[in-house]
Amino acid sequence: MPLFRRRTGSDTEGGPTGLWNRVTGRGAGRAPGAVHEVDPALGDQELAVLRTRAAAGDWAAVRDGLTAAADPAELTWLLAMVSEVGGIERWLPEAVAAEPDSALPLLLSGARQVAWAWEARTRASAKYVSQEQWRTFHERLEVAEEQLYEVAEREPGWLGPWYFLQISGRGASLGADTVRYRFEAATRRHPGHLGSHRQQLQQSCAKWSGSHEEMHHFARTAMLAAPEGSPLGELVALAHIEHWLALDSGHDRAHMRSETVREQLHEAADRSVFHPEYRRRRDWRVAHNTFAMAFHLADRPKTADLLFRDLDGAVTASPWHFLDGDPAKAYRTARAACA
Repeated sequence: MPLFRRRTGSDTEGGPTGLWNRVTGRGAGRAPGAVHEVDPALGDQELAVLRTRAAAGDWAAVRDGLTAAADPAELTWLLAMVSEVGGIERWLPEAVAAEPDSALPLLLSGARQVAWAWEARTRASAKYVSQEQWRTFHERLEVAEEQLYEVAEREPGWLGPWYFLQISGRGASLGADTVRYRFEAATRRHPGHLGSHRQQLQQSCAKWSGSHEEMHHFARTAMLAAPEGSPLGELVALAHIEHWLALDSGHDRAHMRSETVREQLHEAADRSVFHPEYRRRRDWRVAHNTFAMAFHLADRPKTADLLFRDLDGAVTASPWHFLDGDPAKAYRTARAACA
């Protein structure tokens, strides 16, 4: 399967009246902004500062940033983004020991162990992962499981540990039932949590013991069960991107350009990112990038262009890394094809 497939063919799609103003809050005709490189902080300046403080080992500043989160979903997102900062595992044990009555540093430590485990495994196919990599991967996941369960016991109402336990459980191959239990535990604490739904969608994929049918059923059921304006419409786009990835060249293009898939993508976008009740959270650029790539692959350049213009060059690594080893390059190419 080629790394990058450019759009070909004519643009025959329609679009809802006034969509441009509804999406962007700006008038039509605005020129696209400069495309930037992938920003690990997703264009969020407060997060960028928080990640810098984490890299410097400033736990006090990190703690203050985390505790300022507006709600459990935002806190979990911040923890996930900080956990990706390399080297924080060196100072986290000291932070945990210094605050034995607080579960927050332990939760960040567990989240870091999960991210660190996947760094050891890499994105390579299983057959290309060495025995040493597998050993390190599982060792770190074991530490993560222990720390995250301790947090869940100490703070039974917290969303965070159950979100990260979904990821560690999938990596440790604990089985679909276990991961589903963890997903349900997370969503009992925070119904409609997009991050937890993304993780359950991954578990439903064919590559993780599920199937295309199960994956699409989960995505659509979750979207329809949520009120219009919910971010869960993104799941439908993610499911079709996952399906596209699993198909051979030619079949992948046919899948994304089928009328059924196009209709489902438009429905999902209209119920989420294009809906008047949609509220942008701090990670909104991920959803916009996901829909932009899905509409690009579906040969719906006008709709993709609305999203690209709204992003104004804010490219996220996912899902563009599926198209090219350089996500920013994939974004730029798709952006040019849809302009």
